[in-house]
Amino acid sequence: MLVVETVGRIRREYFVRGKSIKEIARDLRLSRNTVRKILRSPETAFAYEREVQPQPKLGRWTSDLDRMLEANATKSPRERLTLIRVFEDLHGLGYQGGYDAVRRYARAWQREHSSQTQPAFVPLSFAPGEAYQFDWSHEVVLLNGVTVTVKVAHMRLCHSRMPFVRAYPRETQEMVFDAHERAFAFFKGACTRGIYDNMKTAVETVFVGKDRQYNRRFLQMCAHHLVEPVACTPAAGWEKGQVENQVGVVRERFFTPRLRFKTRDELNAWLLDKCVAHARAHAHPERPELTVWDVFEEERPKLVAYRGRFDGFHALAASVSKTCLVRFDNNKYSVNASAVGRPVEIQAYADRVVIRQDGRGVAEHPRSFGRGEAIYDPWHYVPVLARKPGALRNGAPFKDWVLPTALGQVRRKLTGSNDGDRQMVAILAAVLTDGLPAVEAACAQALTEGVHSSDVILNILSRRRDPGPAVTVLTPDALRLRHAPVADCARYDQLRGV
Repeated sequence: MLVVETVGRIRREYFVRGKSIKEIARDLRLSRNTVRKILRSPETAFAYEREVQPQPKLGRWTSDLDRMLEANATKSPRERLTLIRVFEDLHGLGYQGGYDAVRRYARAWQREHSSQTQPAFVPLSFAPGEAYQFDWSHEVVLLNGVTVTVKVAHMRLCHSRMPFVRAYPRETQEMVFDAHERAFAFFKGACTRGIYDNMKTAVETVFVGKDRQYNRRFLQMCAHHLVEPVACTPAAGWEKGQVENQVGVVRERFFTPRLRFKTRDELNAWLLDKCVAHARAHAHPERPELTVWDVFEEERPKLVAYRGRFDGFHALAASVSKTCLVRFDNNKYSVNASAVGRPVEIQAYADRVVIRQDGRGVAEHPRSFGRGEAIYDPWHYVPVLARKPGALRNGAPFKDWVLPTALGQVRRKLTGSNDGDRQMVAILAAVLTDGLPAVEAACAQALTEGVHSSDVILNILSRRRDPGPAVTVLTPDALRLRHAPVADCARYDQLRGV
C-alpha cells in the first residue's frame, strides 16, 4: 500500500523537478506502471480494497449465520449476544472455520442492514415556557452505610435544558406529586405542557393514537398548576429525548462513583446544588455563547407563575383494629382511640401519613418505608389507660416513651408506689383537657415543692385555670340600699362599751 508521503514525492519529482517516469521508478524502487497510475490520477492517496473476500469454509454456513444474526438483532440490547458467542453457536453446528471470517461477514451484514433499520429523527425546538419532560430512573447509592436503590425523578425544561433531580424511595403517585411540587417551586413556575411516558401513576388507559385516560388525582395536580399533560407513544422514548438524555448524563456525572450520604435529605440537597452547578458550567446546545443557567434565567419570566402548593396525597380507605392500628404500605400506624370501630381515610404524602375520619384528623405520622414496622403515638392510647392503667407499665406504645422533663421525673418517682400507674394515668389524662405545657408546668411546680402525687398536681392545675370573667348580677331597685354602709372599726369599740 502506498503511503501519502510516497505519492506526494512522486508528484513533486515529476511536476516540479521534471524527472522522467523511468528515473522516478528507479530512485523509489517502484514499477513504472505504479508511477504512471499515480501521475495520471488526481488522487493523492491509494488503498488496496479486495473486491471479493474468499470464504472457503464459511460459504455453506452463511445462511445459518444470517439467520442467527437476524434473530440476535431482534433481541433487546441487554439480551443481545456478542459476535464471539454467535461464533461459538455456529461452531457448535459444525462450522470448522475461524472467528475472523465470521467477524468480517457479520460486520458487512451489520453495515448492510444498519441503513435499513436505523431510525431517523427530526430535531425539535421549544419556545420559552412551552414544555417540560418528566421521567424516572433507578440509581444505587449508600445511605447510612447501607446499599439501596433509589428512584430518581427527573424534570427538564425543554427550552433552557434546566434540569431538576430528586431521589425517592418509591415511584408512587404521592412521590410524583412531591417531585412536581418541588420542581415548580425551584423553577418558580411551570410550563404550559408536560411530556410524560405512560407511567401507571398518571395514565390509567392507553387508547389509539395520543388519546389517554389519565388518573383523576394526576389531572387535579395538572389543573392546579395549569399544565396540559401529553403522553408519549408507547415504547417511543425519543418523544421525550431530552429527559432520556438527562438520565444518562446524571447517572454518569452525578451518581458515578457511588454516592455516600447519611440520609436521603442530604442526598437531595446535594443533587439540587449539583443541578445548579451543572447548569452554570455547561453551554446551551443551541446558544453556545450562553450557559444553561443564563438561558434558564431568560426563560423564567415566561413560565406559568407558581400557583402555590398542591395538596398532593394518595388517598385510600382502611379499617381500624381494636388495638388502634391502621395498616398501610406493609406498616402499621396508630390512631386516636375514639376512631376504633369505624373506617378511616389514609392520605399518604411523600414524607408523612395523615389519617382522617369524617373529615377530622385522627393521626399524623412521619412516613416509614420499612416493612413490618409499628409506628405508635402514645397519646393516642391515653384514653384507654383510664380503664386499664396497668397497661402503662408493659404497653408497647409506652416503651421508650420520652416525656417532657418534669413529667418524666414524676413518672419515675411514681414507679415505686402501689398506685403509681393509676396516679400517672390521671396526670396524663389531664393533658387531653389542659394541654401538655400546662401539665408540664404543674409537675415542675410540684417537684419544686417536694411533692409528686397526682392529687397535688391536679390541684395546681385547677388553681391555674383561668376562672373567666365574673358574672354581672343585676340588682332590682327594690333591693337596693338607701344608705350605703361605711367601714368604721370604731363601731366595734361601741359594742364593747368602751
